[in-house]
Amino acid sequence: MTNQSKKTFLLSTIIGSFVIYSVIYYVHVFKLAPYNFKEFKSFTIKYGTMDKMLNSYNSVTGEYNYLNNKDSLIKTHLNLTHAELDSLHKAAADFGFWDFPDVELNTDTTNPNRDKVPRYDIQYAYKRKSKHVQFDASFKGPDKLVDANRGLITKIRNILSAANERQKK
Repeated sequence: MTNQSKKTFLLSTIIGSFVIYSVIYYVHVFKLAPYNFKEFKSFTIKYGTMDKMLNSYNSVTGEYNYLNNKDSLIKTHLNLTHAELDSLHKAAADFGFWDFPDVELNTDTTNPNRDKVPRYDIQYAYKRKSKHVQFDASFKGPDKLVDANRGLITKIRNILSAANERQKK
């Protein structure tokens, strides 16, 4: 074997191994990715205090209940557009919702205002898998996780509010 053919063989072995490893790894990663918008089925959110989760939205039924500025419960039917549902899906991906723990509740029972702390119950359902998270606004977890939860909740509420305003017109 010549010196040039030895170098070519070594280079092709290294590059070939890397390409094969990359293909095997990423095919497996994408195959296991259960949260694809093409498989999106439904989205639900409920929020309020621990004993009164009055605010809610269900994308399957379109049922939207919320407390207005006068603390009156408003019940309405809200249909989200394909773009709004896609925004909800992308927001969950952007904030890392799929990696959130299922239960993020404050277990401190000595807090006298425990019943008045906002609580959120969010669920995304897909054909192959679903993700359900309970989040307590007083949750004492890592700052990044708490900020991600709050960011996702803000995004969800903004999308629902904008859709409600659009539908009122």
